[in-house]
Amino acid sequence: MKRVIGIGNALTDMLVNLESDSVLKRYSLDKGSMNLVDNKLQTEISKSVAGLPYSLSLGGSAGNTIRAMARLGCQTGFIGKVGPDTTGDFFEQALENLGVTPYVFRGQERSGKCVSLISPDGERTMITHLGAALELTADDIRPDIFDGFDCVYIEGYLVQNHALIEHTARLARERGLQVAIDLASFNIVGENLGFLRGLIERYVDIVFANEDEAIAFTGEDEPVNALQAISQLCELAVVKIGIRGALIKHGSEVVHVGIMAAAKRVDTTGAGDFYAAGFLYGLCNGLSLRQCGTIGAVTAGKVIEVVGTTFGEEAWEDIFRLVRKVRNERYLF
Repeated sequence: MKRVIGIGNALTDMLVNLESDSVLKRYSLDKGSMNLVDNKLQTEISKSVAGLPYSLSLGGSAGNTIRAMARLGCQTGFIGKVGPDTTGDFFEQALENLGVTPYVFRGQERSGKCVSLISPDGERTMITHLGAALELTADDIRPDIFDGFDCVYIEGYLVQNHALIEHTARLARERGLQVAIDLASFNIVGENLGFLRGLIERYVDIVFANEDEAIAFTGEDEPVNALQAISQLCELAVVKIGIRGALIKHGSEVVHVGIMAAAKRVDTTGAGDFYAAGFLYGLCNGLSLRQCGTIGAVTAGKVIEVVGTTFGEEAWEDIFRLVRKVRNERYLF
């Protein structure tokens, strides 16, 4: 694997720092969940948190992963759909500025947005109106898009369109690509369990899941048992277990990698996306499972120190320094 193309919801993130979790209770939102809503409800929730600190950035789960991989030096591309508006222009230009090859289509609705409500403990609850991102269909995915790539990384949040995900995975496999997927959110897994199990068994090589997603997917109570169950359906399984790190299984090899302690846990938005970016960067460079997991922990550990998924050059230089250590077999934790 050398070159990775991602497919996902092309979104702009609005990140709001909550003073308490009262707004989650008011709208019956499960803390840490991802919720697809209509424009009216998203606007209502946005108004209810007006006046609180917020920031805007490029978002979308696969978009975060691909952009981080590009910064790490990987050859990447991204498939998504935006609206006929300046937000869509901004999204596409930002990808190009990072060296990501954009396959960005234009829909009829306005560009999608994700309101990320960040609790005082750093946990995020996402309120997403997909807008034009929802208009991406299987018909948009041409075989030639995959030319020049070795792996397609599929965002689990695309599961609202089963035909799109299955077409993408099948076409990529036919073109000789590996297929990786992130399971996205425990509630998404629970609502689409049968489809996801069939998809992974038929087409997927690499699965990323956090502990809740892995348990929802397998029905197992313990992460190590969930890892084993997932690994029976795919070549490489990664189960992230919060502050305990991650469990990784490839064939008979099982590795446990710890976390990189963050200076301050500010916002968990994008932590899983950046973990996947670091891990896939390692695979692109032929590194060991432990090295891949360690670099994933580095990138995830850095992103939770800031609000959102955008940080300055100083933070990236620190990441580059730590990655060099890992590549020289100097493990950090």
